[in-house]
Amino acid sequence: METKELLEITKSEEIIELIRSGISNEELIEALDDYHENDIAEAYETLAPEDRERLYDILGAEKLSEIFPYIENVGEYIAEMTPDQAADVLENMDADDAVDALEDIEDEEQREKLITLMDIEASADVRLINSYDEDEIGSMMTTNYIVIGSNFTVKQAMRALISQSKDNDNINTIYVEDQEKKYYGAIDLRDLIIARDYTPLDDIIQHSYPSISADASITDNIEMLKDYAEDSIPVLNPAEEIIGVITSQDIIEAVDDEMGEDYARLAGLTAEEDLDEKIGESIKKRLPWLILLLGLGMVTSSVIGLFDVIVAQMAILVVFQSLILDMAGNVGTQSLAVTIRVLMDENVSGAEKAKFVFKEMRIGGSNGLIVGSMALIFVAAYLHILKGYLWIAAFQISAIVGFSLFAAMLVSSFVGTIIPIFFHKIKVDPAVASGPLITTVNDMVAVVTYYGLATILLLEL
Repeated sequence: METKELLEITKSEEIIELIRSGISNEELIEALDDYHENDIAEAYETLAPEDRERLYDILGAEKLSEIFPYIENVGEYIAEMTPDQAADVLENMDADDAVDALEDIEDEEQREKLITLMDIEASADVRLINSYDEDEIGSMMTTNYIVIGSNFTVKQAMRALISQSKDNDNINTIYVEDQEKKYYGAIDLRDLIIARDYTPLDDIIQHSYPSISADASITDNIEMLKDYAEDSIPVLNPAEEIIGVITSQDIIEAVDDEMGEDYARLAGLTAEEDLDEKIGESIKKRLPWLILLLGLGMVTSSVIGLFDVIVAQMAILVVFQSLILDMAGNVGTQSLAVTIRVLMDENVSGAEKAKFVFKEMRIGGSNGLIVGSMALIFVAAYLHILKGYLWIAAFQISAIVGFSLFAAMLVSSFVGTIIPIFFHKIKVDPAVASGPLITTVNDMVAVVTYYGLATILLLEL
């Protein structure tokens, strides 16, 4: 990894040195052709504004349109250009990349001005993608694809492919529409290349090739898209016409975004945070859940207060409280993560969910039995050797710790499974509400079990 990072840094520095070396524009263009767009993008971000201005004049809008998708916050660099220059770059980008770039521009009037300055076809594509909500497939599609008619011959299909390839480079899969412009199927590029001129086009069309509706939910369909593992999948409007495609790169980004959002929600946040986010915005995201958890924490603390007599007489019990709470939390989090993964499959039946709950309880109970047995031995040894307890007293306390671990882990596996299933049933995102609630419920169960056993078995002793 370090070698790779060093190589990337070296390439970036090489590009910067080339730009500032004073060589002619022709020599610079020829030299930059040897570098990947991502390497140029890294160098571009570290250049001074005057160097970037020179680079625009040298490379032109078409080359910059290939570089800008690799830049994280491209809006600030678009702002350095004149509106006409920026519009030229945007209209040469894939429509989905242009939409992402425009989102980096905070001024809504400036965004609209740039869209207006783009050519008619490019601006129409941007407006089409922008017409879909953030969680709809249409918002992440691209209009970069090849489409041919179902009545074409193989020779006509090849001519159409060559003609459209000038503006569209997603050519591995060619999509087919019927005479009514409805989606008809897909052709693999290899099959088209090796087909004989006399081969009926219908013989090489995959009529069962998957498609997806533009207004379909990204969250609900991301697993299906992953499972197909195609380089691109056509996106259809209500009339079943192809209006775009979603590429494998788009799917990877969607999975990454979904995982980031779920991770944030499991932490009790309403959305992901980034490095550039303002402190006030981060506070707004975190504070509501922290206030709720404060209230739930007070409930747990009041439960512990019910056992103040046993705590006062046997303070050693407090030493092992965090051990039991932490293990209960760990088991609950494991069950929650597995359950959310299972719930992503909308085809899981009620019987399968019940079977899954009992499976998780068996796993939690088995792990609890093993961990509880280990605690029985190690806690007893700790109390006898380091604290001077008699063996019988040490084992009495360690037995309570061990059994409490077993009970807490068994219940935590049940709670960590049943709560997200319940939230999913009532149409509440289980990743949002489950984590903090499961932690609190597990804490209360573990505390009651631990101190309840201690009160019953040890207080008289």
